[in-house]
Amino acid sequence: MTPNRAAVLTALSLHRCSAILRTNRKDVVRPALEAAIAGGFRVVEVTLTTPDCFDHISALAERKDLIVGAGTVLSVDHAKEAMAAGARFLVSPVIDPSVIAFGRQHDLVSIPGTYTPTEMMTAHKNGADLVKLFPGPANGPAYVQACLGPMPFLKVFPTSGVTEANVGEWLAAGSFGLGFVGSLFAPEDLASGNFDAVRERATRLVAKVNTFFGRKSTLATAAAEATVG
Repeated sequence: MTPNRAAVLTALSLHRCSAILRTNRKDVVRPALEAAIAGGFRVVEVTLTTPDCFDHISALAERKDLIVGAGTVLSVDHAKEAMAAGARFLVSPVIDPSVIAFGRQHDLVSIPGTYTPTEMMTAHKNGADLVKLFPGPANGPAYVQACLGPMPFLKVFPTSGVTEANVGEWLAAGSFGLGFVGSLFAPEDLASGNFDAVRERATRLVAKVNTFFGRKSTLATAAAEATVG
């Protein structure tokens, strides 16, 4: 059974972190994603700027231990293609009310990009499930904490400026979860084909998130808890 929106939100609430791949190199997409998954990530986002993105979304969507989404969704046409490929959540760098509405209509989780408190509230009022913080301000964790002060109901999901060193700061500030892009898929590792380094980094990142929430950090536990549908 394909996981519905409620099940995907439950999975996101459990795992609180996603692996986000953005690359223009066709040959590294699959091994990079597999390295992140081997390291413990169970929420995976393939950006639509990635070569053969829909093929990769489709292949990953067949795995019941993963929640797969599409990133850089800039139009309803993008959203339709992502849904057809099996994406269960839609991420964008901007707010497009029509994309949010499409997600609601088709039982997909919507995560539009926002920066200001006004943009966050606009996305929320339009039906967004989470709000992506993009780009990340220099004082990222403090900024999230300030935004959540008057709007504690928001689920803020930073994806820019998130590193291995500041995981705890972002989460302590109230971030709902964290998206790892270059801090997981380091460009130099992709260029050299060092996917072991990606896997090892993924293991550390997932462990830090799990530790913050007081959870065990074994791959067996993560795989068992991730299955939805």
